[in-house]
Amino acid sequence: MEITNLIPHIESLIFASDKPLTTLEILELINNAFAFMDEKVSLDQVEAAIDAIVEKYNSDSDSDRNYPFEVRQSGGGWQFLTRKEYHKTIAQLNGDKFLKRLSGAALETLAIIAYKQPITKGEIEAIRGVSSDYTVQRLLEKELIIISGRNEKLPGHPLVYSTSKNFMDYFGLNSEEDLPKIREVLAEQMVEPTYIEQQLPIHEAPTEETPAENSGFTVGENGELIVSDGDAGKE
Repeated sequence: MEITNLIPHIESLIFASDKPLTTLEILELINNAFAFMDEKVSLDQVEAAIDAIVEKYNSDSDSDRNYPFEVRQSGGGWQFLTRKEYHKTIAQLNGDKFLKRLSGAALETLAIIAYKQPITKGEIEAIRGVSSDYTVQRLLEKELIIISGRNEKLPGHPLVYSTSKNFMDYFGLNSEEDLPKIREVLAEQMVEPTYIEQQLPIHEAPTEETPAENSGFTVGENGELIVSDGDAGKE
């Protein structure tokens, strides 16, 4: 199948899907749709078609085709996403629900799980210093985290939690490797030291940079250099 003929079929799949589609999922769906064909569509053909689709919606060279949306890889797969400059406009459709943000406690708990997963609730509480029952339950309800098993090494084999695919989609990540490194996060919060220029003490011993008193220079009260006649005051 020609790439130009393949493109609209892939576009329709990405558009109609209620979740991000991976390249391999698209390949399987396309081959299922065209099972009657003798020759199957290859992975290279699908990848080439996706590249063409991404370029199509990201291209701003033609003002008549300046789309308010784009095709991006987010949440582990491909999906249509509205461009950020139109977010406030479409937010009116869903009101506060669209603009609702996670609470500080939820974000803190979610960050701990993201960087320490798989992790037990007890370990989360040991880091936060407070009970996390309600917050963990809310994150489960929002499907941002999942129960990924049990810790067989701890007494009672407590449940362990990990981030979900919805978490990746929510934050526009494709894998755990896309999370910002802790070192990078801390580096942004570091404050550069302020260096205060130290004035030269009046009675500091002369050095190569500090002329001696008998060289015809003296230091005033405000640190200024005063040129004096070396023979002044001599009889």
